[in-house]
Amino acid sequence: MRPLTSQDPRAIGEYRPLARLGAGGMGVVYLARSAGGALAAVKVIRAEHAADPGFRARFRREAEAAARVSGPWAVPVTGADTEAPEPWLATAFVPGPSLGESVEEQGPLPVATVRALGARLAGAIAAVHGAGLLHRDVKPGNVLLALDGPRLIDFGVARHTGATALTATDMVIGTPGYLAPEQASAGPVGPACDVFSLGCVLVYAATGRRPFGQGSPAGLLFRTVHEEPDLDTLAPGLLPLVTDCLAKDPADRPTAQEVARRLAAEGTEWEVPGLATAVAERSAAALALPDPEPPTAVQDPGPPRRPSRRRVLTAGAAGAVLLTGGGTAAWVAGRRQGTAGSPPALPTYRIGLHADLTGPGRSVGLAHERGVRLAVDDHNSREDKAFRLALRTEDDGGDTSRARGVADRLIADPRVLAVIGPTGDVVTEAIAGRYEKARLAQVVVAARSTTVRSGTESESLCVLRPFDSALTGGLVHYLSHVERFARVFVIEDREDPRSSWAITNVIRDVAIKGTEITVHPVEAATDSFAPVARAAVAAGAGAVVHAGSSAVRGARCATDLVAAGFTGTGLSVGPVLAPAFLRDAGAAAEGWVFSEAYSEPAELPSAKGFTAAYRERFGSAPATWAAEAYDAVGLIARVGRPGRATGSARDGVGQRILRGDYRGITRRLSFYDTTHQVRYESGIYLYRVDKGRARFLGPYE
Repeated sequence: MRPLTSQDPRAIGEYRPLARLGAGGMGVVYLARSAGGALAAVKVIRAEHAADPGFRARFRREAEAAARVSGPWAVPVTGADTEAPEPWLATAFVPGPSLGESVEEQGPLPVATVRALGARLAGAIAAVHGAGLLHRDVKPGNVLLALDGPRLIDFGVARHTGATALTATDMVIGTPGYLAPEQASAGPVGPACDVFSLGCVLVYAATGRRPFGQGSPAGLLFRTVHEEPDLDTLAPGLLPLVTDCLAKDPADRPTAQEVARRLAAEGTEWEVPGLATAVAERSAAALALPDPEPPTAVQDPGPPRRPSRRRVLTAGAAGAVLLTGGGTAAWVAGRRQGTAGSPPALPTYRIGLHADLTGPGRSVGLAHERGVRLAVDDHNSREDKAFRLALRTEDDGGDTSRARGVADRLIADPRVLAVIGPTGDVVTEAIAGRYEKARLAQVVVAARSTTVRSGTESESLCVLRPFDSALTGGLVHYLSHVERFARVFVIEDREDPRSSWAITNVIRDVAIKGTEITVHPVEAATDSFAPVARAAVAAGAGAVVHAGSSAVRGARCATDLVAAGFTGTGLSVGPVLAPAFLRDAGAAAEGWVFSEAYSEPAELPSAKGFTAAYRERFGSAPATWAAEAYDAVGLIARVGRPGRATGSARDGVGQRILRGDYRGITRRLSFYDTTHQVRYESGIYLYRVDKGRARFLGPYE
């Protein structure tokens, strides 16, 4: 990223530029922020090109076609204005390095990762072809690497199949060294040219070298047309497919769909050396850029001249989930885009996100950030909104001392209406006390526990999930109403005495008619659960509850139970349901039931629109806690509008949340009057391990 110059625009439609991402003969690409706070890459075409009526007509057609490209591995178009003096096209921002940068810095990718790269890029290219486009510049610089896979970018030279080029006749478009022979000779092109380029990209990813060597553009073009590629160092497992992709005759190349099928059939694995660090650094750098809004009161800029094809929460043809004044999710299809004239000025309030985005809990922090951004954009898309929302993100890296600084900075910003977070495991009294003293509502989504002494002492701390100590209620309900057992063994894993006691105490003290419950401790110094597993089998236990918090020890318990011949049902609570449990327990994990505090939005009818929007924007299923973070924004927005009383806009927000009743996309959110704890009845969910993954069963009741 490079700083903006005095010649750069300060507004591009609804986007405000933050920095330059690149520049070329066609125009400039900016990192920009939407009115709702979402980051985007906005390509602005230079005026001299836009002055050509033929160019503008082609750009208009191609922008409309690019907006139809969908799929998890193609970066989506989020907005465009083809009629502006300098037309522009906006796409989602991907904070990862390009494939070229990664290979240059870290070396070639592992073979399994190259297969994953090829399968997913082939899928993106197939989506481009399905929209009636050719990409024509598939190269390492146009492939961005995200944590879950690659993203194909830059449709700036994409064109309709059979359409005339964006530039002069017979001019070669693309990058020498990655062009198909028919492109290199300025001949007629079709979808097969992108497959040839993909083959070149795979060679580079696997070997660090171009298949037609280095040198001048003319030399590269000549070798591409007349010589065979250098594939001597390519892994044998990749050689047949790449050879087919690099066939001189387009008719001899496989289609993009065939490439995707062949690579996927061989198995794929996405592990890119150094990628997590690079993404974290770039994300932090992007999020640390100064807010483009002026420091004084922010006014609503009004709707963009030509609104984006995609609303933030699209759900295909079904419509969108919108935050309504009453707090419920409403399905709206075919929404009108507003009327002529300037809309009234609206105040803008900020949601502060206090998150770990670069430390050990960055996956949870990123899930919060994505869910919050979708909700902020969704709120701002409402035609009946009384105020706008913006997002201010602060990263504490999972460090306690940094967290204090983050809290102080958010408190010092008078435009912050409420804070979501921190996103770590524990709400510390030191941080909660800061927000409480400043009368700034702190809405906690994912923390497992707290060091705060009493909820009744706080009018600002609003925790939206049952703490881990309350999750045992879900197991009790399962044992009482779903599967009934004559004998239940509770294995009290004393590695974590507080957690094991909390689980054991609840189950032991609840009388389940017809069920005998016995408790068997396993000391922290003991690595084996084999003796107690044998005892459970000898006693004829139908169910075993692992009362602990360690995924590794939970997996050991599961494997020792199977080894002892146990065939009943295993149960535990959320902290044990982690990747380490599924990995280490393997087949022994099958059938285990877990009580958790997060939902699976893809399985909730009320969250279908959210799930579709998340997939469209981020290319994957919603991450854990993203939907709950979305609901946190809805809860704040419902009570956030200040009344006529004077004072700070943040005054009283926490109290109104604690006294409110909000129906979100994941659950109903309300709080007990006496303790200020969230009502857990609708906030505990059950999962069962099925074929190696945790399958969502639904709310525990």
